[in-house]
Amino acid sequence: MHGAKRRLLVVDDEPDITLTLRTILEQNGFEVVSFNDPQLALQSFKPRYYHLVILDIRMPNMNGFELYRQIRRKDERVKVCFLTAVSEFIEYKQYKKEAYPKLGERHFIAKPVSNDDLIRSVNEVLSINRSGDLASVSF
Repeated sequence: MHGAKRRLLVVDDEPDITLTLRTILEQNGFEVVSFNDPQLALQSFKPRYYHLVILDIRMPNMNGFELYRQIRRKDERVKVCFLTAVSEFIEYKQYKKEAYPKLGERHFIAKPVSNDDLIRSVNEVLSINRSGDLASVSF
């Protein structure tokens, strides 16, 4: 994978957020596809194409956890990171411990996030080996 850009999918229902994330990530060498509609993102999802999917948790029609489950049905190997507001992050911490017991905090990015923290978190998740990957979590 040396020399190839890492491909990321970003899904957030707020256009300003997807534009900002895409801009920051592209400036740091990533190839980014973004969607504001989780259902459209799912319909357009290409298995074995993305290295990382970044999902907002709270979205209309389909929340990030449901989108995660649907994406997993198409590609069990893609890495996933959830993006959420700080207040939602606290609210979902208990849920996360129950539903995703093998995940560390690195799989959740709290909004607002600095550019440096975003890039650091993305690189950390991308560097996780299979044993620590989200794919090892079963539902």
